[in-house]
Amino acid sequence: MARSAVSALLILLGCLLVPVSVLTVWVHDIVLDTDRYVATVAPLAKDPAIQDTAVDQVSEAVDIRHNSREVTADIAAWLRAHGLPDQAADTIEGLAPQLDSALDQAVRKVAAHIVHSEQFPAVWTGANRVAHTAVVGALTGKGGGPVGVQGHTVILNVGAAVDRVRQQLVDAGLPAVTGIPDIHQRLVLFHSDRLGTIRRSARLLDLAGNWLPALTVTLGGTGVLLARGRRRALAGAALGTAFASLALALALAVGRRYYLDHVPTSVLSQEAASVLFDTVVRFLRVTVLTVLVLGVVVALGAYLAGPGRLPSTVRGRAEILADSAARWGTARGVRTGCAGTWTADHRRGLTTAALLVPVAVFALWNHPTVLTVLLLVLVLLAALAVIALLAAMGRAGAHGR
Repeated sequence: MARSAVSALLILLGCLLVPVSVLTVWVHDIVLDTDRYVATVAPLAKDPAIQDTAVDQVSEAVDIRHNSREVTADIAAWLRAHGLPDQAADTIEGLAPQLDSALDQAVRKVAAHIVHSEQFPAVWTGANRVAHTAVVGALTGKGGGPVGVQGHTVILNVGAAVDRVRQQLVDAGLPAVTGIPDIHQRLVLFHSDRLGTIRRSARLLDLAGNWLPALTVTLGGTGVLLARGRRRALAGAALGTAFASLALALALAVGRRYYLDHVPTSVLSQEAASVLFDTVVRFLRVTVLTVLVLGVVVALGAYLAGPGRLPSTVRGRAEILADSAARWGTARGVRTGCAGTWTADHRRGLTTAALLVPVAVFALWNHPTVLTVLLLVLVLLAALAVIALLAAMGRAGAHGR
């Protein structure tokens, strides 16, 4: 009784830790891995919604309306000093709004050209690569750089793009922009009143990232080994893992809605916020789906290995098919010799090894996906089919003698 209770408790704890373990893997593999982080955010430079936001931010940063007023005022003052009537000088000074409009159009045109050209992805990728330690700082409180935290907002400095726009305006013959000071325009990446709570949670995930996934697997595996009915315990643990992953997927959907509701539309459009969120959590979603599919596959495998009517029928049909194939081959002179006999005698051990190999491969696979799970399942089925066929041919050969 106590053994069953301990087994159930360990399996329950393992299932409850699955979502947290998945989050720690995502934090380590995306947030703390520069190459994967840059590869994740690099496509954003080509996204129309992000490009439109960047054009707005850069255009706003290169704001030279103040300079246009100074230019028209200086010209009017110079003309007054040289005898131009005040009314005419006032008219010239009043051209500042028209000059503002023309300059705004020029700035926006150059900004759009930069953002939609091949230069902007390089600026975007380079800025994110250099800022990787600051991205970690935005979540863990360590580091600094172009990405940082201001109050409840995570921001990215797009000053490099602004500098390129300003230089192109100078090259285009607009000397008024030379007086603009260095600009550190911020692009809002995330805004939430609970950013402090999110950062504290990220610190905990960072600390737990080295051991929590292993602990989760150990707890669940120990619970299965302690169970009296290990096959049933394995199926229960697998289903619990699948349900925990489904719960995390639902929480991710709720988090997405929360994020979109708390990003001010004045600084980031809903379209840009959506694509930004979906891009950053893309690998998290892949991991969640992978764990969910893995849980379902393991539970299904444990069920088919059981004594139920359907599992018995499936296994019986497979044996009949293997025996038929063996008789067909034997009738045509195909022999497996000692290999077939040895396989028939050691089939249980070979089947166990065939099951353990995909488990080991999955554990060692770098960033497995749903396709990884399906591929390993196909390989396992092929291995089991070969074992069954060799064993059937071994039996057929023994009977023939």
